[in-house]
Amino acid sequence: MVNKFMKKAVEEASKGLKSNSGGPFGAVIVKDDKIIAKAHNQVLKSNDPTSHAEIVAIRKASAKLKRFDLSDCEIYSSCEPCPMCFSAIHWARIKKVYYGCTKEDAENIGFDDKFVYDAIKGKAKKEHVKKVQIDRHECLKPFKEWGSKKDKKRY
Repeated sequence: MVNKFMKKAVEEASKGLKSNSGGPFGAVIVKDDKIIAKAHNQVLKSNDPTSHAEIVAIRKASAKLKRFDLSDCEIYSSCEPCPMCFSAIHWARIKKVYYGCTKEDAENIGFDDKFVYDAIKGKAKKEHVKKVQIDRHECLKPFKEWGSKKDKKRY
């Protein structure tokens, strides 16, 4: 029997696929056994490379709950989250991810995130993004101000 929340994630994936919004990826965020947000990949629809299903769902859930901390929520994704989405899940403090397809399944249909995983591990054969540090002294000014700010809210 298919999990009811994963079923909704798969429905979202199909919805996005049929509308040509993006790839075949869907996600739902659940709190207290209720769906708080659901989404599908919208990269093509929005021309936004960050509009993956998990990211869109996190944005919707945070807006609905009016908070950035989703530590009392779980996410169901039709596919193993890519590095960007996995990072966003961490930033949202979501404690558990349920996923269906693997990153290898995604790679088999043309969604290859291996180069990102390799770059993160420092094992990339080719540098896709060149990092150049400039103007650190200038950039440290707001950091120093943040460090001494009395009314800052940590996140």
